[in-house]
Amino acid sequence: MASDSSFDIVSKVDRQEADNALNQAAKEVNSRYDFRGTDASIAWSGESILIKANAEERVKAVLDVFQSKLVKRGISLKSLDAGDPYPSGKEYRLEASLKEGIDKETAKKITKIIRDEGPKGVKAPIQGDEVRVSSKSRDDLQSVIALLKGKDLDVDLQFTNYR
Repeated sequence: MASDSSFDIVSKVDRQEADNALNQAAKEVNSRYDFRGTDASIAWSGESILIKANAEERVKAVLDVFQSKLVKRGISLKSLDAGDPYPSGKEYRLEASLKEGIDKETAKKITKIIRDEGPKGVKAPIQGDEVRVSSKSRDDLQSVIALLKGKDLDVDLQFTNYR
C-alpha cells in the first residue's frame, strides 16, 4: 500500500559560489588599504586554496575576508578546512580546502544518532559519501531532519531528494 518515503543527507559545496567568494575576496584584498605592500593574495591552487602574505597576521586577515565572503554566499564555514600559516621563504602561506561528502566516521555518527534518538522504524543506511534515510511516515522523516539540525556535527549537512 504505502511505499517508503526517503531523503538523502549529503554534504556538498556549490563550486561556483565558492569560486565567486574567492574572486570577491581577492578583489577586496587587492583594493584594501591595510593590505597595501603586504603582497597578500588568495587564489586556487588545484583543488585547494592558497593564501600568501608577508606576515602571519596578514595571512589570517586574508582568510578572515574569505570566510566572510563564503558566509555571504551561503556556504557554511564547516565546509572550509583551513590549516595553520607556515613560513615559506620570505612569505607566509596558508592552505585551505573545501570539504565535500560525508566521511565514514561522521556517517556512522549520523546513523547512530538516528538509531538512538530518532523515531522507531526509520532506516538510515550509508551509501558512499551520503546517508539515505527512509521511513513509512513522512512525519518521522521531518523529525529526523529536526533532530540532525539540532546536533552540532562538524560537517555542513544538506537534506536532498525528499520524496
